[in-house]
Amino acid sequence: VQLVESGGGSVQAGGSLRLSCAASGYTSTINYMAWFRRAPGKEREGVAAIASDGRIRYADPVKGRFTISKDNAKNTLYLGMNALKPEDTAMYYCAADRLAWWLLPRYSNWGQGTQVTVS
Repeated sequence: VQLVESGGGSVQAGGSLRLSCAASGYTSTINYMAWFRRAPGKEREGVAAIASDGRIRYADPVKGRFTISKDNAKNTLYLGMNALKPEDTAMYYCAADRLAWWLLPRYSNWGQGTQVTVS
């Protein structure tokens, strides 16, 4: 499985962005997809995850501001981010796996990341 993120950029606090993650390869093996982020000097943390049956989990810092969704026809995962804060600044990664890792960083497949900077 190959994952390619896009949509990052620089925004002012309070602004919005939408990240995309295009999956290719053996996508039929994917049951769970997630977004992670790593800020400078910090550990990678789970942001949001979605199961193939639609179940969703969010990390507490982003609840009510971020929305994870997926378009199965396009094999694409999205992360809508509203009310962005400077502390949301990080490299954002897409992840996918057959197993239910949810917000644990134990996924088998990872993208290269897309940078989000909030000032």
